[in-house]
Amino acid sequence: MIEKVVSIQLPVDEELRVVKNRIAPEGLPDDAKRICIVTGTHGDELEGQLVCFELARFLKDNMQHLKGIVDIYPALNPLGIDSITRGIPGFDLDMNRTFPGRKDGSMSEYVAAEIFNDIAGADVCIDIHASNIFLREIPQIRINELTAEELVPLARYMNVDFVWVHSAATVLESTLAYSLNAVGTKTLVAEMGVGMRLTIEYGNQLSKGIISLMAHLGMWDGPIPYVREPIVSVDGKVEYINAAKGGIFVPRIEHWRDVRRGEHLGDIVSPLTGDVLVKIESPCDGLVFTLREYPVVDEGSLIARILKV
Repeated sequence: MIEKVVSIQLPVDEELRVVKNRIAPEGLPDDAKRICIVTGTHGDELEGQLVCFELARFLKDNMQHLKGIVDIYPALNPLGIDSITRGIPGFDLDMNRTFPGRKDGSMSEYVAAEIFNDIAGADVCIDIHASNIFLREIPQIRINELTAEELVPLARYMNVDFVWVHSAATVLESTLAYSLNAVGTKTLVAEMGVGMRLTIEYGNQLSKGIISLMAHLGMWDGPIPYVREPIVSVDGKVEYINAAKGGIFVPRIEHWRDVRRGEHLGDIVSPLTGDVLVKIESPCDGLVFTLREYPVVDEGSLIARILKV
């Protein structure tokens, strides 16, 4: 059932309207569990759109196995999705810096408050993001260390390759995930793929993970997909590689593979002179879980992240 979460009239007879698809069998008890799948907070992050589609389609075809409520929010920032803009168009505002919002605040704060109140109280929320257009990420769950004890066991069901536990200092309190976790709604942040793109294998991978988690929660009694055991790591295990000079980055390795200390990862080159400006080598043994996708780099641009082993 398509339900309105919040709407606001805009100039020239337009409307900002956030909706959800509630999928639930009839006759559920009052204490039925609820899971929320949210995405589209950033309008240029589209990987979650495929997850919403695959999950809605799968559940509609297998309603006999569903034992709880699934709320799917495919576009928290519909104006951003329509314009492929990261923030809310016209406001130059990152929606994921406005939660939990305020009902008596600005338009964006009011929308954030209505979304937050609609999700709060769910048993679990999955907040799906993609990377930007510059970087490619493997499917991963990112967790604030303050909530790691509760959330890491849930993340293990999500069929991701990597669970990254961030230090509290790196997590912004105005995000949807932080705000929901602060009121007791367990929220996992998933990130994968590239901005403005769909990575079909990643979308299918995460969709299976959500069914696996639902089975763990007692919301699904059908066949349970096989899920991989993720690597769980903390900030201190991650090595960042940044560009020493500007130019064009040419990778010499594949994404999500083992590398050795000193291995050739790629080059920063000059198309004008034909020179290799910087030969980039791995500073450690590990796994490349983030790799530069957009080739133009400036000094300091992020090239890769390596999980040290």
